[in-house]
Amino acid sequence: QVQLVESGGGLVQAGDSLRLSCAASGRTFSSYNMGWFRQAPGKEREFVAAIRWSTLTTYYAGSVKGRFTTSRDNTKNTVYLQMNSLKPEDTAVYYCAAGGSAGWGPVSPGAYAYWGQGTQVTVSS
Repeated sequence: QVQLVESGGGLVQAGDSLRLSCAASGRTFSSYNMGWFRQAPGKEREFVAAIRWSTLTTYYAGSVKGRFTTSRDNTKNTVYLQMNSLKPEDTAVYYCAAGGSAGWGPVSPGAYAYWGQGTQVTVSS
């Protein structure tokens, strides 16, 4: 069982940066692949970024590649999403998620068993 709590969201202006954190409870955090998703009002939840636990390989949606970076610190049971050069279209509720290795694919929400409650990111123009 893994419980996830996101933090770090807020209201910023276009071009600013934010760093989201996702703190996990559970002794096996280091063996979970971690993902970030976002959902804007009236839209479906979409993949943003992910990091594989074994190789630390990262994956990014095309819309954020080059601007966002995900990382993890297994000693702190925390995964991060550094967001730079934010745009108004990045406005959404951001969720972190944890998924096991069996059959895992980074972009599918169904591949993640555990989800946080979400944190709001609002980017004004």
